[in-house]
Amino acid sequence: MVQGTFKRQVEVGRVVLINSGADAGKLAVIVDIVDHNRALIDGPTTGVARQAFPYRRMVLTPLVLKSLPRNVGQTALKKALEKSEVVAAWNKTAWAKKIEQRSVRASLSDFDRFKLTKFKNQRRFALGSAVAAAKKQTA
Repeated sequence: MVQGTFKRQVEVGRVVLINSGADAGKLAVIVDIVDHNRALIDGPTTGVARQAFPYRRMVLTPLVLKSLPRNVGQTALKKALEKSEVVAAWNKTAWAKKIEQRSVRASLSDFDRFKLTKFKNQRRFALGSAVAAAKKQTA
């Protein structure tokens, strides 16, 4: 089987991350494909209303709900999301952890940033000392 360049296809059941607008940072699922510029998305568990949304304002995630019919109702979609535990799977990804880390760092106060700098210096000193000791033993 030949693997193409694109690993994430626009398909019904694909979980997307909204990157623009009032729902930025929320997850939704592609319910139907409207045309080459827009898809119908819905996020019953994340608070995203069913709406036609442009592809340029969303990012395709690697998560997919398999065997989801086109134009599935909101209750059936909610059951499918809870059954497959998409939100939990998303929270385990490195992508979600990076977004969470960014928000944590953005909310740090001056004193918290100062403490973080001091802890980084301590770690660097301990690591440098251990490396120097290891080099001294091998030489």
